[in-house]
Amino acid sequence: METDFFPFYDSVEEFRCYNRIKIENTMKEKRNIAEWGRRTLSFIFSLFVLGIGVALTIRANLGSSPITCPPYVLSMIPSAPLTVGGYIFCMQFFFVLLQWLLLRKNFQKIQFLQLGVCLLFGLFSDLGMWLTEPLQWSDTLLGYSARWIQLVVAGAILGIGVVWEVRSDVLLIPGEGLPITISRVFRVDFGKVKMVFDIFLVAIAVACCYIVFGRWRWDLVGAGTLFSMFYVGIVVRFISPHMHWLDRWLAGDTVVEKPVQSTVLSGNTPLVITISRQYGSGGHEIGEKLAEILGIPLYDKNIIDKTAEELGFSPKVVMEREQSMTPMQLLEMVFVEGGGVIPEMELSADDAIFVTESRIIRDLAAKGSCIIIGRCADFVLRDHAGCFRVFVRAEMEQARKRVVEEYGISSENATVEIERIDKERSNHYWRYTGKRWTDAENYDLVLNSSKMGIDKTVEMIRNAVQR
Repeated sequence: METDFFPFYDSVEEFRCYNRIKIENTMKEKRNIAEWGRRTLSFIFSLFVLGIGVALTIRANLGSSPITCPPYVLSMIPSAPLTVGGYIFCMQFFFVLLQWLLLRKNFQKIQFLQLGVCLLFGLFSDLGMWLTEPLQWSDTLLGYSARWIQLVVAGAILGIGVVWEVRSDVLLIPGEGLPITISRVFRVDFGKVKMVFDIFLVAIAVACCYIVFGRWRWDLVGAGTLFSMFYVGIVVRFISPHMHWLDRWLAGDTVVEKPVQSTVLSGNTPLVITISRQYGSGGHEIGEKLAEILGIPLYDKNIIDKTAEELGFSPKVVMEREQSMTPMQLLEMVFVEGGGVIPEMELSADDAIFVTESRIIRDLAAKGSCIIIGRCADFVLRDHAGCFRVFVRAEMEQARKRVVEEYGISSENATVEIERIDKERSNHYWRYTGKRWTDAENYDLVLNSSKMGIDKTVEMIRNAVQR
């Protein structure tokens, strides 16, 4: 069984984009029986963890997570025939049926095993409810505080369970499978579908409250529900980069770290310089002069051309989308991605651009010594032994002067434009790396071109890499 898998790194490293964030398309190796056994056990354990997380969330009496809202509300009906787990099974079963109706002949038979996932998830949810029965708190101030602490712990457990389930890479939980199916059938980005899907489930739960109880029950669908929608994704982004040990255990001897090869500049030292820069700092000019002095190629806009050629986009489209991020995309990222792409999920255009650019950057670094401008190259090449990472910043006054004189931007708009572009670069970097763009820990050398000037900055970088 071989399928395309686009792992995202560190934000969703090998998870999303679900990073997250080695970013390049890979193929699953053929798995032996032992590996399938490990992955199956790991997947079942992840369902148990998710069941505990669901139960802890419910026991906090602040509102359950979106995926369990309708089942929880229905289970609270007086003389309800089923438990929370029973209603979870019914809802997830319905999700599998919808997938089959939408895909018809394209529905893979192996995905019928999701029915078994429904059963296990329901059973583990009920088991979790039994185990956490003592963890219910009074309506006092102390009890209310304990509820929120419990909700935070529950969200952390859910986040761990999500990462564990996805990294096990066996089957999809129907609650994930249906949004993916809708995304594919109607050709809509998964992020938008998943966000609307979660909101729809919450709306259904609220409607059930009014139908059954005649009012909105905040203990069933409340502040905890909204908190879980955001918090679990943040936990996933934080946890995912630290779960590589699980990948190695799951894959057994199939995981082999391949050293990055590079040509030699001098002696035995390979050299790939990445330059991240604030807008108006002169980072591109610094890169050009440094490349001329060292006698190595500079890659910047030509990465855009190569990406456009491979994806069938125009260079203008790639340039406009490679570092832009709207408020809606940021919202999707918090709601959905956590940091990562779900296996077998198609990439959005923005993600495809990043994945392609990252692969091109790795290829360029493998071919020989070079200088690469921007595009999270410092992170993409973080395992490259000969990579020297530079960040160039500038004072606002000098940056304004540069963008006015060199880029033709009016002096009235210069400050706003600098702040806008730097914000886009910062958001882009955070989305695909889970790190702060201006954090000095990401770089080997941070320089202020305003105080030293372009030539002196070039000289300092050259001296640093030669030493």
